[in-house]
This record gives sequence, structure tokens and C-alpha cells, in this order.
Amino acid sequence: MKKIVFILAAAVALASCKSGGEKSGASEPNAGLATLLDQYYEESLQLFPINATYQGDKRYNDLLPAEFTDSYRAKLKDFYKKYLDGLAKFDRAGLNENDQASYDILKHDAEIALEGLSFNDNYIPFNQFYGTTLTMGQLGSGDGAQPFKTVEDYDKWLKRATAFNAWADSAILYFRKGMAANFVLPKSIVVKIIPQMTAMVIADPTKSLFYGPVSKFPSTFSDADKKRLTDSFAAVIKTQLVPSYKKLGDFLQTEYLPKARTTSGVSALPDGKKYYEYLVRQQTTTNKTPEEIYNTGLAEVKRIRGIMDSVKNAVNFKGDLPAFFEYMRTNKIFMPYKSPEEVLNAFRAIQAKIQPHLSEMFNKTPKTKFEIRQTEAFRAESASAEYNQGTPDGSRPGIFYIPILDATKFNITSGMESLFLHEAIPGHHYQISLQQEDTSLPKFRRFGAHNAYVEGWALYCESLGKELGLYKDPYQYMGALGDEIHRAIRLVVDVAIHTKGMTREEAIKYMMDNEAISEQGATAEIERYMVIPGQALGYKIGALKIRELRNKYQQQLGSKFNLAAFHDEFLSSGSMPLDLVEKRMDVWAAKQK
Repeated sequence: MKKIVFILAAAVALASCKSGGEKSGASEPNAGLATLLDQYYEESLQLFPINATYQGDKRYNDLLPAEFTDSYRAKLKDFYKKYLDGLAKFDRAGLNENDQASYDILKHDAEIALEGLSFNDNYIPFNQFYGTTLTMGQLGSGDGAQPFKTVEDYDKWLKRATAFNAWADSAILYFRKGMAANFVLPKSIVVKIIPQMTAMVIADPTKSLFYGPVSKFPSTFSDADKKRLTDSFAAVIKTQLVPSYKKLGDFLQTEYLPKARTTSGVSALPDGKKYYEYLVRQQTTTNKTPEEIYNTGLAEVKRIRGIMDSVKNAVNFKGDLPAFFEYMRTNKIFMPYKSPEEVLNAFRAIQAKIQPHLSEMFNKTPKTKFEIRQTEAFRAESASAEYNQGTPDGSRPGIFYIPILDATKFNITSGMESLFLHEAIPGHHYQISLQQEDTSLPKFRRFGAHNAYVEGWALYCESLGKELGLYKDPYQYMGALGDEIHRAIRLVVDVAIHTKGMTREEAIKYMMDNEAISEQGATAEIERYMVIPGQALGYKIGALKIRELRNKYQQQLGSKFNLAAFHDEFLSSGSMPLDLVEKRMDVWAAKQK
């Protein structure tokens, strides 16, 4: 992430995948399994229509299910059980290697999803960081994944937008279920959500974010269609969308906020300990315990602080590390920009700088185009920099979004170079685009994701900075170290918030004591971990595993080790759980000998 909006074909992440170690008994793909996998993917798109939209599939662009309702979750349970039963009919040992990987991934996808459905997290339908309330704004602005190129596109959006009113009613109902069960959000989070709702309450429809597509009618539209659609958009905004957001905002302010909890971690929720342990397995695709991860975080924080101290001394800063952080946070020499466009151009310059070195690192690069954009104003305050994947057909580029609240306060020591490597190139853009473009993979793998694989790769890419011609400026290198320690800090605070009673305020202080981050930035980060427990763990756990594999194969292969070949192989079969990645990469390394 800092935030990655990579839409999954099914569950958000998979548990540790046990491939069993059997040798493949076949070389040809299994036609029956291929049919099952295709059916799984097609049915998943109907269950997750917004996922389909992000993948460029327009068939379900008019649908907006209330994904948290009991009836919807019952459908999900039937769906996953059906495909587990279908897999059981195949002899895994008789499948070829690619089919075995698909078998393993789907099996654990379904199993981890079923386990997740046993918890009452549907009592919190959305939060300040993600949810349909925010996704609707992105889709309906005319600049997001929802297409507005044909009259049918516009009509499909109108149907989806009309469904939001019922979605909002259901959300309130399930928030109330959570209130009755003491399964509620922290107060500090609720106060951040309310302004997001009220920001959408606009009296004049033409001033609404959702009016954007009307101002971008294709020239091929007839006058009659333009008139009809203009009137329909104004009516939907005025009678459906605005009232829905107002209703949600009023409910959160008057009814939910007084019942919100004062605690920070999910341990305060019913079954909170068990729920967090599940999320750790889900998000890291390992069997590491929260305590193991916490201790890894403490060790990594200590290690990286040592490197930071050496950089501080190299620039002759007279003071301790916290003072150096404060200097980088506040000194105006590190805030040279006057406009958002200057910030965007600085990121474009980073792209140009690494371009000549990419061929040394990768033999295969994506065909999907790439753009750098400023995050939309309506969600910028609570947003992190993020990557939105493009479509395999090239109709939408991969987009690196940067929130710029005030360009004059945008700090170059915030890790601009490492941020670009992570969110853009060669991080998320390369990994996601290459995976989507690979038609040899079944679609559920082309469009699936595992947090530790996806975010681990992106964080690993930050470590390639010097090899890509970056980090020559000591303050940019400090920014990169800041990003690295930021992910180590996450291991500490995420576990501590959710298992050790660490408060929001204590977590913010720990973060600010160990990296050059503003209080506003630290607050947004900690509040993110509060509402999506465990997700922040995948970055460092995944990156450590990739670096471990690279070091292992360099030692094993010596002069036969080729870095570009290693990277190509890692990305060649798409996202999968970490232990399955290692088994596959071990086979690759053996062949290099």
C-alpha cells in the first residue's frame, strides 16, 4: 500500500499453502481442472462485481451488493464449499506443476475465506480507510475504474448508484448489530469517517463529485442521450446519493459515535484474540505467531536505527536521531515545491532516472501503460500513496496516486524515491501488470493477490534503490531508510495494538520516536492499522523472505546467479503464499546449477 488497491478475485489473502512436495505426475494441463477454475473465476465476478469492474470486465458494472449481509455471506459459504468439493475430485499428485499450484492456491483460498466468515467483522461495513462509501466516489467521479465511454456505461453506473441507497440502509442495520454485540469501531476512527460522508452532501448536483462524467460526454453521444443522461445524473445525485451519504453521516454522528469504543485494538472485541491470530495467518501467509512477528519488528527497528545513525553522522548533524528526524520533518529546505504539479514532476524525474538501469534487473517488463496522478481531493486527507492497477487490454493504465494536501509542505525526505520504487516501478506496476498480462495463468490467479507476496515484493523493490541509480543524496537515502523502518515499526505496533493493549496515542509516539514522520502522518498510519489489523505485517514479512531467497541462491549458485533471471522467475507465476513461492524458487535454483 502505502495503500494498494489491487482488487482480488476472491479472498483478500490466502493462508500458508501446503503443496505436499509430491512430484508432478503429468505434463499436460488437466482440462477438467481448467474448467473448474474458469467456473470459479466467473462465479466470483458475479459475487464481487466491483472486483470485476477493476479488472476491466464490464458485465456487472450495474451491480452493488451489500457484501456484509448475512444472506450474502451465506452465498459466499456455499460458493467456497462448492469449489472445495470440486477440487477434492482431482488427484493432486497426477497434475502438472502449474495445475498443482492452482490446486493449492484455490484450496487454501477457499479454506481461509471460510474461516474468515466465522467472525463478525461484517458488523463494521466500512471504515475511514476503505469501503464502498469511498469506492463509490472513486468509481463515480469519471476518473476511476468505472468506464464512461458508451451510453450503456453511463446507464450501468446509474443503476449501480441507485443501489447505493439500499446499501446504506443495510450498512446502518449491520452497524447496529455491531452496537448490540459490542463489535464496534473506536471513537477516534468514527470521527474521521463522518467528514467523509458530509463531504458528499452537496446541494447543487452540478457541484458534486458524481457529476464528473456528465462533463466528459464522448463526442459521439447524441443530443438526446446527453440530455437524458444529464437529467438522470442530476436526479440520482439529488435523490439517491446525497441523501444516502447524509443518512450515513447523521447515523454515525448521533447514534453510533456515542456507542463507539475507547480502546484501540481488536482484542477488545468478542473473539478478538482469535480473530487477530487468524488475520496474521491470512495476511502473512505464514504460521508465524504475533509474538514472533513482534520480536522480529523490534530487532529490525534496532538494526535500521543503527544505519540511520551512521547517515546522520555522515552529514555532520550534531544531535541525536530524534533531533535529526525533527530537523528533516520541519526544515523548509526539504520542502521546495510550490504546486502539486511540481511534486508530480519530481516523481516523473525519478522514473526517468531509473529507466536506464531497469534492463539490468528485468528481462521482461509490462506492456500496461503507467501514469502518475494526484489523489482526488475528496479522499486525499485519509489516503496514502497508492497504486491502482490497469486493465490487461490496455484500456486503463496503471496509476500511481499521490495525495498532496499542501504542496508547500510536501517533504522530499519523506522517501520519494523509495515510494516510487514501491508503489510504481518496479514495485506494484511491474508485479501486478505482468501477472494480469500472463494469459497462461488461470484467471483467478491472474487477478488474485496475497498480501505478503504483493506488498513483500513492493517493499523488496525499495531495497533496489542504489542498484537503480537512486539514494545518492543522503537525505533521500534517509527517506528510504525511513520507509524501511516504517515497515519494521508496523510489526511492533500492529501486534502491540491488537494483543498488548498499546493505545493509539502510544503507537503514534513510538512511530514518531523511530522515524521522521509528522504527527498527522503517524496518526493516519496508526488509525489504518487499527481498522485493518494484520495487513501491515505482510510488507516486511514478505520482503524479508524475498531477500532471504535472493541471498540463498546467490550463495548456492555463485557466478551462475543472474539477478534479472531471479526477478523474472519470482514474478513469472503470479502471486502465491510464501511457502509455495519458496518451493517453486528452490526448483528454479536447482535447474540453474
